[in-house]
Amino acid sequence: MRKEAQQALGIAVSTMVLGACVTGPGTSASAQKPRQISASERAQAAQAHPEILAEFGGAYEGPGTAMVKRIGKEVAVRSNIASAENECTVTLLNTTVVNAFAIPGCYVYMTRGLLSIMNSEAELASVLGHEVGHVDAQHSKKRQNAALGSGLVSILATVLTGSSQIGQIAGQLGQAWTMKYSRDQEYQSDDLGIRYMTAAGYDPYAAAEILQSLGDQEALETRIRGQNEAAQIPSWARSHPLTAARVKRASQKAAATGVKPGQLKRDAPDYYAAVDGMLYGDDPAQGFVEGHKFAHPILKIAFEVPQGYYLNNGAAAVTATGGQAQIQFSGGKLGDGDSLDSYISTVFQGVLGNNKAQYTGVQRTTINGMDAATATARVATQNGNRDVNVVAYRFGGGSGYHFIFISPSNVNVSDVVNTTARSFRKLTDAQAAALRKRVVQVVTVKSGDTAQSISQRMAFDNYKLERFLVMNNREANPTLRAGEKVKIVVFG
Repeated sequence: MRKEAQQALGIAVSTMVLGACVTGPGTSASAQKPRQISASERAQAAQAHPEILAEFGGAYEGPGTAMVKRIGKEVAVRSNIASAENECTVTLLNTTVVNAFAIPGCYVYMTRGLLSIMNSEAELASVLGHEVGHVDAQHSKKRQNAALGSGLVSILATVLTGSSQIGQIAGQLGQAWTMKYSRDQEYQSDDLGIRYMTAAGYDPYAAAEILQSLGDQEALETRIRGQNEAAQIPSWARSHPLTAARVKRASQKAAATGVKPGQLKRDAPDYYAAVDGMLYGDDPAQGFVEGHKFAHPILKIAFEVPQGYYLNNGAAAVTATGGQAQIQFSGGKLGDGDSLDSYISTVFQGVLGNNKAQYTGVQRTTINGMDAATATARVATQNGNRDVNVVAYRFGGGSGYHFIFISPSNVNVSDVVNTTARSFRKLTDAQAAALRKRVVQVVTVKSGDTAQSISQRMAFDNYKLERFLVMNNREANPTLRAGEKVKIVVFG
């Protein structure tokens, strides 16, 4: 959550509505006549673009950005999209999740998290080519505006029936994470991506390698978080389902190009030079998520959620999903002369919109030395009654913060509400200063170095070796050669 987000209650982001029809499975995206990006597609994409940036940390402009934009254009111009060099917009997103996606209008997005586990420009060309393939084949033109799993959108969409405010919270999980493709569509985009990258001069065998890395990253996340929580994390492997057969198929398609392994460029040294110093993990301006804890070094706030909940750090708010309650944390203006009652009233107005449900009388309390207040509303929805609990705090300095908890009315979530609400606290200057950013550092292997010894320099408390192996695409117990480059993560 960015510092400026505390100035507005709730989330001012709308969902993307993508219409029209889909190219059927097996349809060629290489028709003789180049496909034009329609004016309506371009207009919709241009409208959605700032909303995507707002929700996913904005555009990252640090190390690696120029490489992503350059290679994105290189593969796009090999597609069947007319004037792709000018029509396609490629953006590196400032978020730690491992993902890439594209929307009609040829707006292509990749995250820092995904870029960090690559190991060559050829792998980058493969993923960007795959996403351009979805646009070229028009796979994305009939995606549903659905939420991820049982995320915040699926509940609030019914809670806010008839309200224009639905988009304010629905955008937090967003359609961008939920575009799931059929197997045939994935295969077609794999094939198109390999075609584009090969035409651009990149080694097509890198396609299978990055698919393997994505699968390894997914498996590691499951080990770190556990099956239930990992299943909630937005990821490329979830919106573009991975299988061993798909990895093998990518190798076969690379061989079918007639190119021999290593015949075309990989440009690993250029990749390493480009990502050296790239921000890794959360941006300090948005705060840090560590497991179930959130802490912001600039706002000097912190809280935690119970086990089983996955924290998603958005630009305007922090959400937590996975348990019986859906949780949103955000902030707004609360001057010394303003009452918590009016603050809570504004929060409920943003949540309930035109819904006539009334909330209970505000109850006052004190939490960790701050004035706080709570209130609850019960809302009838198509899927049954929902309880909306709001807990608000007077932080001082003209700022207020609040949690919104949404749960089925027949489920008791008082422990979740109380535990989370009472964890919210102010950080001391020393505690805030201890929250440090992480960056990717490219190092040269020296004689005697091993994966075990180098991984101990990783800026993590756990899974140091496992993280090192995944981000460098190495098997267990690898042999490192003196002089070669590898990536580690260190405090910046």
